[in-house]
Amino acid sequence: MADSPREIILKVLTEISENGIYSHKAIRGALDKYQYLSKRDRAFINRVCEGTVERMIEIDYLIDQVSSVPVEKMKPVIRDILRSAVYQIRFMDSVPAAAAVNEAVHLTQKKGFYNLKSFVNGVLRTMVRNGSRLHMPDPVKEPVKYLSVKYSMPEWLVESWTEEYGDIVTRMMLEACLEERPVTVRFKTDRISKTEIIESLEAQGVTVRKAPYLPYAYYLSDFQYLPALMAFRNGWIYPQDVSSMLVAEACAPRKSDYVIDVCAAPGGKSLHMADIMGGFGMIEARDLTPEKVELIRENVKRADLINIRPVVMDALTYDKNSEGMADIVICDLPCSGLGVISRKSDIKYRVVPEKIDSLVELQRAILRNAAGYVRPGGHLIYSTCTVGHRENIDNMKWFASHFPFEPESLDPYIPKVLHRLTTSEGYLQMLPGVYEADGFFIARFRKKKTE
Repeated sequence: MADSPREIILKVLTEISENGIYSHKAIRGALDKYQYLSKRDRAFINRVCEGTVERMIEIDYLIDQVSSVPVEKMKPVIRDILRSAVYQIRFMDSVPAAAAVNEAVHLTQKKGFYNLKSFVNGVLRTMVRNGSRLHMPDPVKEPVKYLSVKYSMPEWLVESWTEEYGDIVTRMMLEACLEERPVTVRFKTDRISKTEIIESLEAQGVTVRKAPYLPYAYYLSDFQYLPALMAFRNGWIYPQDVSSMLVAEACAPRKSDYVIDVCAAPGGKSLHMADIMGGFGMIEARDLTPEKVELIRENVKRADLINIRPVVMDALTYDKNSEGMADIVICDLPCSGLGVISRKSDIKYRVVPEKIDSLVELQRAILRNAAGYVRPGGHLIYSTCTVGHRENIDNMKWFASHFPFEPESLDPYIPKVLHRLTTSEGYLQMLPGVYEADGFFIARFRKKKTE
């Protein structure tokens, strides 16, 4: 007998909570496995899985008000059944509350927890009955806890963002982290026009909208599977957020340049550079494992590019052969990823302050090596998809104070609408909710010429 949508949801949530699989990978894996499902069922599974993870702190806070057993002491299967049911009850008007309760009780029995049917039933019926009387933390007495529960964001992150960006901007960021971000793609128009790409997408039922800031950036919606689109298979589009596209703009490569991308997988920035360079020059796209480099190779093949060389290489191992060779080095480095929470919501539960400590050490170790690859007068571009000072502006200052590099204005290379005081000083910190893009940091450095 085929699994029901709610059974699939439970499997996905178990993969995330018990097996440590990232939510976007677990959801995509399930939808790939159960391709026979209707469009409606697939959308339901995606919505409940994403929403349950996204709202988990708030959901747990509500459950604890009506349950005799705290969420943290529940059996994992029961906890996930309750969480997904509460999400449907509280956040999905299209699902009748009675249906969510009955299906949760049925699933509890089906998973072998017959003796806990009445417990699940009681918790959920109390949730429905007392829904309007459930409370949130007091915003005056417990402002951090209130924001943490309201936006399902760990308290330490609320405190950190408030300290760095203030109350108003922090609220904008928290709200943006709960908003659905559209799929953004870069149009590749060297062989086909924008009009033809749009016509191809619309012929497959895709809704195409212009994205901000860059002329080749577009939003796509109303499709199920990106690789099924002819425009993707033909290499006419590449999934990439606008903030990430700005890296290649900040690099401003010339056609003759030799570029090293030290942490390139899956290859978006390298591909973008190759397009800007028009098939000339060379981009060496490096990454740590054969699996990651194979991803780059697949994307290069689909885009039909001849000026990229994918290479397996550890960025933590200094490459003597590359010393002083590169006109541009791209350091888009491993980071906490807190700028893309709206796309990968479980990131906020996985990152802790201690992890950021180790990430900063890793970033600086890679920057030490990368500094040696840049020729005098060449450029290093440092970027991350996160928003905290330690991984971004603090690293920028550290790099400039320890190596013969100076920050160089981004203003000649990025759209005027993005110009700020900081961009004239060599960096741009994009924040979710403040900009129409993912949270992202970009800094441009020029290597000083020897006297």
